[in-house]
Amino acid sequence: MREQQITYIKLSDATIRDDYKKIEYYHNKCLEKHGVLLPKLIGSDNRYVKGALVLVYLFHGYPDTRIVSKQELTAFMRKYYPGTNDVQQARHLGAQKGWWIVAGGRDNIVAELKRGQYQLHTLEKPFPSFTKGHRISDTGDWEAIKQNYSFRCATCGSEEGQPHLHWPSTKTKLQKAHKDPNKPLVAGNIIPQCQKCNRADRNRWIYDDKGRVIKLSDANLVKRFSPEVKKKMYEILYNEFKGHKPEE
Repeated sequence: MREQQITYIKLSDATIRDDYKKIEYYHNKCLEKHGVLLPKLIGSDNRYVKGALVLVYLFHGYPDTRIVSKQELTAFMRKYYPGTNDVQQARHLGAQKGWWIVAGGRDNIVAELKRGQYQLHTLEKPFPSFTKGHRISDTGDWEAIKQNYSFRCATCGSEEGQPHLHWPSTKTKLQKAHKDPNKPLVAGNIIPQCQKCNRADRNRWIYDDKGRVIKLSDANLVKRFSPEVKKKMYEILYNEFKGHKPEE
């Protein structure tokens, strides 16, 4: 079967350089102070850097940007990197790197995109969640950490000094909480939690930067689970370890 040809906008070298300079201007003015990094245009191998190419392609025509599919980005990238199978840079530049690139299928509220589509939203602000999570490890300043979370509990969202969302008669107080209770309470391992969440969850869970539970911190918690969950976990571990005893 003949492979479908994906059309894309062909950008000249002069256009790429010109658009990159415009991106650089917005970055220096609006994004650098938030910790957003601008990829170099030319790498050590004298080729265009993939991340920069994706930024330029999504930027073209700014501020009237287009919705671009992953297939279109991949077709564009193959002009410079013929072996490219699947371009991932748009997703990485977004929530992970701080560029406000809207991705379809992420419950976004700023544009109507389908899964596998991307659009550069703005270069005047970083990706909303970037300043609230991705720079936490860079600071030991408690006030700066709270500010990165908009002075809200990372777990329940209650705002410091305001009535608690779930206990309205209680004023919210933010406390330093471990992301991983198995590590010291130092910069990079701190999230703000209200007194209710910190007391209830203490030493039970491991959180990510957004206050979401990602792991158990203590295996003994399994003892509190329902018989159905214990049985399922036992089956998973039995199969994984092929029935061997723990000491084996």
